[in-house]
Amino acid sequence: MKRRNKIYLYMTLILLIVYIGLLAILCLSEYTDSRATIRSFSDAFWYSIVTLTTVGYGDLIPVTPPGVAVGVIFLLLSAGIMMTLFGAVISFVTSEGLPLFLLRFQRKKDWYYFADYGAEANTLAANIYKEDPDTVIIFGQKRDDQMEYPDYPCLFINTSPARIVACKKNMGTKCRIFLMKENDIGVNSRAVDLHTLPVEVYAGTTNGQDHLSGNIRFFHSYDCCARQYWRSKPLCSHENTIVLIGFGNYGRSILERAIMINVISVSQHVAYHIFGDAKSFLATHRYLHKVFSMGEASQEMDSLIFYDELWEKHHEVMELADRIIVCHDDEPEGWNIYWRLNKYYKIRGQVHLHSNRKAPGVNYFGTNEEIYTPDQIMRTALNQAAIKINEIFRTSVSYPTLSWEQLDDFHRESKISAADHLLMKIRILLRDETITEFTPSVIARAYKEYCDTKKSETIKEKYRRLDHMRWLRFYTFYNWTYGDVRDDSARQHPMLCPYKDLNPEQKKERDAAWELLGSITAGLK
Repeated sequence: MKRRNKIYLYMTLILLIVYIGLLAILCLSEYTDSRATIRSFSDAFWYSIVTLTTVGYGDLIPVTPPGVAVGVIFLLLSAGIMMTLFGAVISFVTSEGLPLFLLRFQRKKDWYYFADYGAEANTLAANIYKEDPDTVIIFGQKRDDQMEYPDYPCLFINTSPARIVACKKNMGTKCRIFLMKENDIGVNSRAVDLHTLPVEVYAGTTNGQDHLSGNIRFFHSYDCCARQYWRSKPLCSHENTIVLIGFGNYGRSILERAIMINVISVSQHVAYHIFGDAKSFLATHRYLHKVFSMGEASQEMDSLIFYDELWEKHHEVMELADRIIVCHDDEPEGWNIYWRLNKYYKIRGQVHLHSNRKAPGVNYFGTNEEIYTPDQIMRTALNQAAIKINEIFRTSVSYPTLSWEQLDDFHRESKISAADHLLMKIRILLRDETITEFTPSVIARAYKEYCDTKKSETIKEKYRRLDHMRWLRFYTFYNWTYGDVRDDSARQHPMLCPYKDLNPEQKKERDAAWELLGSITAGLK
């Protein structure tokens, strides 16, 4: 590319020298003739412009033989130059030249570049524009003539992320790159060398990894769906029997998120009945029996009951369920299950269906509009809350701890999981299970309730026991076990024990997730 640019530069210089030479010949030859109208270099320049552009005013004409020869050259060149200029303009307008040129005037705005245009990319881009109309949306492909144009301003530029970043020149606040297709970063040619660019990169994946390098972050559509599901439809205190039908990517993510955040009482005994192939899940998470009753319902702790048989055989489980979640990966099959449940089974609780299609009277979840939002994909608010939890935790203990930048992915995810539980904490504090959204007034009321009630040692202990219960489930899910001393490489931790066996400082650590409410409240003032 550099060699080609040098060739173009040399050719331009040669043509410029030839052009100036022709003007000099014209000027010198005409200057000595008394009949001439071209008497100066500026007259020669004007004559060349008028001739080359085929305007031909006739106010200046050469009269000497050398001047006429130069005029003939200009006449012969005029048609070629006009065609070249016309072609250049057409090429500039129809190719990436014009959009890239227009981008230069918007460098101070936030830029969001999507490698491809698809349903997911379109939904996320629309949600980004809805939150910030003064932003620039760029799709890295040519617009198909058959493609319906989006409802928001955007540019279709068939160019690489590197060229977009170079055009931005680090001006403004943000330039973010998205690869929306799952595991696209390993096969998309435009993903090459993304780690070298000074921008944030978000890539869809199914492998569960969160980071590839410093600037590349992964998101999981299944995990986003599960997180959105439990936020919009949180577990309630009257629900003791939950059924999951379908244990593919969506079902597994919904159960994982339930294990992490569905902690609302120290005496809860929620039984999860899971229908689907769970052999791989159980083989991976081999210590779940330490915090769950496995295979049978318990009145003392939560239970995980997996079935190899068809769900259709267990009428009594369906009839007793407080909630049935149909989360089959194959959406048409999910609808088939939903209609069969309603047609042939006596259902006491609600049936929730994973579906990207909306239908009246159906309690669905997981549409693109709900999953592909800036907060879900970039986890901005969630990460900020997790960072604040880590800061509170560091100031509450006497031993050295790591800053957010120093934490590895696992320990960052631990803080994120604590932040994820915040909605449950608010519902517990305010004793209001209708709350599904964070608002400034709700957070302020919850924190005031926490400050008032924690004065009682009994209630403070209850709060700490609840968060320790959540913390135990998280670490056990990732196959950590008890050890006399903390050993990250061996996945051992001295706090993986019953709450009563913790020392006072260890118990105090559990306050950080509750104190987060105070930090959020202070930030809202």
